[in-house]
Amino acid sequence: MERVVVGMSGGVDSSVAAYLLKEAGYEVIGVTMQIWQQEDMFSKEENGGCCGLSAVEDARRVAEKLEIPHYVMNFRTEFQSKVIDYFATEYYAGRTPNPCIACNRFVKWESLLERSLSIGADFIATGHYARIQKLPNQRYTLQTSITAKKDQTYALYNLTQEQLKRTKMPVGDYTKEEIREIAKKLELPVAKKPDSQEICFVPDHDYASFLESYTKKKAEAGNFVDQNNKVLGKHKGVIHYTVGQRKGLGLALGYPTFVVELRPDTKEVVLGTNEELFERHLICNNLNHMAVETFLPGQEFLAKIRYNHSGAPCKILEVGNDWLRLEFLEPQRAITPGQAVVFYEGDYVAGGGTILSPKKG
Repeated sequence: MERVVVGMSGGVDSSVAAYLLKEAGYEVIGVTMQIWQQEDMFSKEENGGCCGLSAVEDARRVAEKLEIPHYVMNFRTEFQSKVIDYFATEYYAGRTPNPCIACNRFVKWESLLERSLSIGADFIATGHYARIQKLPNQRYTLQTSITAKKDQTYALYNLTQEQLKRTKMPVGDYTKEEIREIAKKLELPVAKKPDSQEICFVPDHDYASFLESYTKKKAEAGNFVDQNNKVLGKHKGVIHYTVGQRKGLGLALGYPTFVVELRPDTKEVVLGTNEELFERHLICNNLNHMAVETFLPGQEFLAKIRYNHSGAPCKILEVGNDWLRLEFLEPQRAITPGQAVVFYEGDYVAGGGTILSPKKG
């Protein structure tokens, strides 16, 4: 019997994933990842936090109900270095990171998989809404979930071939409603638990305050400027802003104003109109190949530039050493450095990278 370690967050999706794998004939072991020291750093029951003590207790209760063993593994060091430190470094560099993507690749997969294999597991599994497929070219890739509104492939684009080969994602074949119905029929204690929201280690969504507290480094004030470098006013520090932001600027210029660029080196936040947020080009690096073995000039994909972006057709113009430049058929709004751009061929993830900058062609 093949052994699978299920990452159990205490939520309904991973709980049902464990059940589905047990029903499919696997030897299932539940593992909850302990990644932070302080429970008060995390969202708790009110929004289904996935990282604190409440998650451990919920997962333990589910494992007991399913009659599978459950363990807690400590990944605090990995989470701090690979996720929190990365999050802080990126923000102070004027970029807007997606810590969930880093957590998926380096903690939930790399670290958990390594430890699971060391205890004799054949696979790891999660409750993500995605499907793993092996293509005719022998490459493993992610296929979008059967329900588009819950699809989570964007946040998983940088998983490696070896990680995909060793992973099960049984939830991707179901809708959220079906998963909750299964949990309800099984009388799982988390059947009605809300989905987790936002970034788990910043439960109040105040990223700037968290960063200043965590790094012990006060954000330096600077100037708001327009595209012609005319000073428009003072700001509180670049970590308070992101491309596309309109609220919280504290300026009244007589017209709708948005953040169009962050310049941490000069401590400038560039403001402009909504029209100035649109670009047709971008450059990305830290490339990961999934369905395709390599990226080439002329390839055409559907590209998503943020989690809730519906995707837009693009063409790759230029490929370098771990970077590429692309052009969208239509201008896209708020292309944000630090976010991921993920390429799709139909339902399959071709690969992706980290946005460096929007570039005019």
